[in-house]
Amino acid sequence: MARLGELEHAIMDVLWSAPRPQTAREVRDALTERDLAATTILTVLSRLEGKGLVERDRSNRAHRYRPTAERDVHVAGLMRQALDSAPDATAALARFADAVTPSEAAALTEALEEAMKRRAEGE
Repeated sequence: MARLGELEHAIMDVLWSAPRPQTAREVRDALTERDLAATTILTVLSRLEGKGLVERDRSNRAHRYRPTAERDVHVAGLMRQALDSAPDATAALARFADAVTPSEAAALTEALEEAMKRRAEGE
């Protein structure tokens, strides 16, 4: 799972938030706080496509880009990658547990219970 640079992240935020695939111009227009050239946006979109994070629809003159996965899938992949890289996954999980808020802990507990239930049903 590829980590994102600052501009890549900003572009992915635009794509994740958009109700439909976006052209490079639409992405650039959404990034109003930045003065970016269209070629810069196209370069970053091409890199994101190379990383497998976006797909390009070439059926129209203006290509349209969309994320290959939802934001939560991407974040979950990063979390899995971080956990897999830890020499002691149990210690990393314990540190993470110390850092979550009570509402995050409740959501995590519920998600874990649902995941375990699905696994048990799948056996």
